[in-house]
Amino acid sequence: MSDTTTTDPAAPPTDPGPDEPRDRGGLLAYLIGHQSGVVIVVALVISLLVGAALIRYQGVNPWYAYETLVREALVTPGGFTRTLQKTAPLVLTGLAVVLPLRVGLFNIGGQGQFAMGAIFGAWVAYVAGGAGFLGALLGMVAGLVFGALVGILVGVLKAYRGVHEVISTIMLNYIVAGVTFWLVVGPLQAESSKTSGIPKTETIPEAAQLSAVAGVPVGFAVAVVLAVACWWMLSRTSLGFRFNTVGANKSAAGYAGIPINRVVVLSMALGAGLAGLGGALEAEGTLHQFEPAIVGTLGFDGITIALLARANPLATIPAAFLVGMLRTGAAGLQFATQTPTLPTGITPEIVDLLLAIILLMVSIPVLGRWIFRSRADKASVATTSWGS
Repeated sequence: MSDTTTTDPAAPPTDPGPDEPRDRGGLLAYLIGHQSGVVIVVALVISLLVGAALIRYQGVNPWYAYETLVREALVTPGGFTRTLQKTAPLVLTGLAVVLPLRVGLFNIGGQGQFAMGAIFGAWVAYVAGGAGFLGALLGMVAGLVFGALVGILVGVLKAYRGVHEVISTIMLNYIVAGVTFWLVVGPLQAESSKTSGIPKTETIPEAAQLSAVAGVPVGFAVAVVLAVACWWMLSRTSLGFRFNTVGANKSAAGYAGIPINRVVVLSMALGAGLAGLGGALEAEGTLHQFEPAIVGTLGFDGITIALLARANPLATIPAAFLVGMLRTGAAGLQFATQTPTLPTGITPEIVDLLLAIILLMVSIPVLGRWIFRSRADKASVATTSWGS
């Protein structure tokens, strides 16, 4: 009789003892598998809590302040249309950061690219205003082309001279700001501007202005279509494969025969062109002319949007909508929160603070390590991988 015992393979597994490791399934496993989304949610919650503390410090109910932001942006007459109008250029400046990120480049020159597209888009739309919508279309093309020219310069410097794109884009932001200001007080200055002292171009004829159809701005529809097109290009085409491969491993991409320099230049050209198109849409659809103040923070907001979207073109739409909603509601918030103890109300800069905190939270890998201490390495990869 043999002492060897056999185990029934169909027998159910025994319950592990209290000292034995158990399967970490359920909610924790789900959260670990979706770390990027969790980090974004936590960043939003933290920013809202910090903003609430500052609002309370000023003597205003934070819940009332946030409810006012949403109401002014979505519920008041014309608020939703204004929000979509602000969202359109934000989607495009977000894409201007996303496309180079997929190649491993960080485009922070959206301010200059946006301004270049805005001034030339406004000027072309004014000159061709007699052609109606065709004039508006030509203005959009001009904005895209002149924005892309700035990106091509950055891409060439990076690909063939090794100049870091962060340095060149920062420098070009200042250069473009100077060039556009010279143009708007010189060759492209409106006659009325010479007497008022406010630098601006001529007003675009009404026939060439971009309006809204059924409450949806034309610019927003254009931005959504382009976001979908960028997603399709990156995920369904050979060009997108090249972008992702170069971003993941340049050495492997070069070994596979992918022309890295061309991809670098093309990614910057496409990204900058979209930012320039955003400038043209803002000039044709909002101000109906170019003013130096038209840029505002739209270019830098694109960085926040790209990080919130985790370099996903489709996700730039809700991320841009969130930022656009905050920007739209900020003006009404100031008037709604005026009290005898706070006669000026909450200034719109509270939105800048919220966006700055969001940007900080989603861009530091420390947050991922703090949330998932037992999986620090995995969290670090998830929060620093732009191309995922």
